[in-house]
Amino acid sequence: MSLSKPKERALISFDYALKRLLRNKANYDVLEGFLSELLMRDIKVQRILESESNKQYYDDKHNQVDILVEDANGELVIVELQFNIEMDYFQRMLYGTSKVIAEQMKQGDDYVNVKKVYSINIVYFNLGQGTDYVYHGKTHFKGLHRQDELQLSAMQRKVFGIQEAGDIYPEYYILKINNFNDVAKDRLDEWIYFLKHNAVKDEFRAKGLNKARELLARDRLSVDDRREYDYLEKIRSHNLSMIASAKDEGRFETEETYESILSEKDRVIAERERIIAEKERLLAEKEQTIVQERIEKERVLAKLTALKNDKRK
Repeated sequence: MSLSKPKERALISFDYALKRLLRNKANYDVLEGFLSELLMRDIKVQRILESESNKQYYDDKHNQVDILVEDANGELVIVELQFNIEMDYFQRMLYGTSKVIAEQMKQGDDYVNVKKVYSINIVYFNLGQGTDYVYHGKTHFKGLHRQDELQLSAMQRKVFGIQEAGDIYPEYYILKINNFNDVAKDRLDEWIYFLKHNAVKDEFRAKGLNKARELLARDRLSVDDRREYDYLEKIRSHNLSMIASAKDEGRFETEETYESILSEKDRVIAERERIIAEKERLLAEKEQTIVQERIEKERVLAKLTALKNDKRK
């Protein structure tokens, strides 16, 4: 008698977990696991800060992030998930880090108190052009002539606890989830697999995933929370379907426009070829006329020559 493999438990999505479960201090280890695998060092969450800045002026934009973390070193980590395409998402990332830095500074603070910020962006749309699924960006100061990396002075390294001047500035991580090929080659890939499929395989060993598998099980939600989650997932699926349909319609319209352009181009080419053919026909007729006139002229000259010769005789 063979034992059937137990059915894998359905897990809730990571963005819902960020909004509902992972803000609880008892559940920090899930978020710590993800951040540790991505940043490749041990991360301890000190506290979760307000994730939406207050408006300072009437024209100031909300700096909406899904979660804003302060770690044990006092560094700040923005984690944001985005499902719908945004043309200016790169600028949004820049605005987010700049806003967080400015809001953490108090009037009169020394610049040495500027906190390091990491911007982690989990996107489910095709951002920019690139085939990888994890991108990391940071500031580098390279010498134009000697190509050396600008370092800090001995005193600065001692005070700041870092080596390179660029380490002071924000760092950006972009996880293009849809580019992942579902083959988990390391522990970060295991997290990305979860982010893509809301599932954790038995063999996965990434930090925080075992806790995530238990904590984020859909059947652990209360009846009301499960009803809310299912409703939000339905809305998201509907929105994604509308976006896909819009893309298909846009592609169809583009194809029609392209075909129309090609048809017009073919018509212009055909008209040009007709004009060229007409010119070639007229030119051929003209050449033929010239040849006939030359032949007639030569015939007349020959006849005149013959008459002159007859008179001499």
